[in-house]
Amino acid sequence: MEWTADAEARLKEIPFFVRPAARKKIEKFAQEQGMSQITVEVYEAAKKQFG
Repeated sequence: MEWTADAEARLKEIPFFVRPAARKKIEKFAQEQGMSQITVEVYEAAKKQFG
């Protein structure tokens, strides 16, 4: 799954010990939405859904 630089920067705001799990959840969310790239918009939508 491809991530934009801005989305990667947002991911780095998440504590390192939960980052791998968060990355997987966001990528799964994007795949379910039929997206092939993680943008800031996708990141924010996933974050809103997962809380």
